[in-house]
Amino acid sequence: MTESIPGIHHVTGIAGPPQQNFDFFAGVLGLRFVKQTVNFDDPQTYHFYFGDAAGRPGTLATFFPWAGARAGRRGAGQAAELAFAAPAGSLAYWAERLRRRGAPAAPEVRFGAEALRTRDPDGLPVLLIGAAPDEGGAEVWDAAVPAEAALRSVHSVTLSLARTRPTEAFLTEVFGYRRTAEKAGSLLMEAPGGAPASALVLTAAAAPQPGAMGSGALHHVAFRASGPDAQEAWRERLQTLGFRVTPVQERVYFRSIYFHEPGGVLFEIATDAPGFAADEPSEALGQRLMLPPWLENRRDLIESALPPLKLPTP
Repeated sequence: MTESIPGIHHVTGIAGPPQQNFDFFAGVLGLRFVKQTVNFDDPQTYHFYFGDAAGRPGTLATFFPWAGARAGRRGAGQAAELAFAAPAGSLAYWAERLRRRGAPAAPEVRFGAEALRTRDPDGLPVLLIGAAPDEGGAEVWDAAVPAEAALRSVHSVTLSLARTRPTEAFLTEVFGYRRTAEKAGSLLMEAPGGAPASALVLTAAAAPQPGAMGSGALHHVAFRASGPDAQEAWRERLQTLGFRVTPVQERVYFRSIYFHEPGGVLFEIATDAPGFAADEPSEALGQRLMLPPWLENRRDLIESALPPLKLPTP
């Protein structure tokens, strides 16, 4: 029997200019830049990872940024919004910070929780939801934002769907999620246990045409597997259910399998280990370009093709 899905591992999007992407997620939102690497399938493109101090699963937003990327188109069959969990009571701080940095900050209520709606420079909708419990702050990254206001984890991802029912059935019957709320036709789905980074929102797309990838769009949602055995069990189960699942992909910091859920959104199941200290010390995460072993002999060529990135002094 496969273990249950405990929640989200990371969320990956497409972005425009790399510096702009870095400045928003590390500078404005104050997330730690936990890994500077490349798209392993297209090494002339960066792959950025942002998260908490340790880059724990459930805190990670990752992006493939490149200047001149064509804008994505919103539509059915894609992840549409990314929400982070902010400490309860911190939204006044965040509203002031966002406005001071030139980003929108519109208050709203999200399934009973206070939230702020903003967007990144590429137009990706981002929400800050003031619902994070106090977990002691051991992994809080407070280099840019005070610890008491720092974002704690991914909160949820909104999936835009032509029909919500097939995806709801998949999440319930296969992943073990349950519907915990409904508002204006949007469904809040949560993994058992209610851990951080365990929620999805299912909503009907404004128009039935499929979305298109590009800057400002989310590419996929990755879910957690405790290890290779659990991941392989999921691969076998999904194949038995008729899904086309990729072979295991080596991502250095985790291992991944991919498939499309019934609504068309690309899902990934990623292992928790080995983590982001696999190839550089924890205290130095994100400070230099890291390449997988099979690309290291092309470092000079790869570095010459990537635009320079200005990082703050450690």
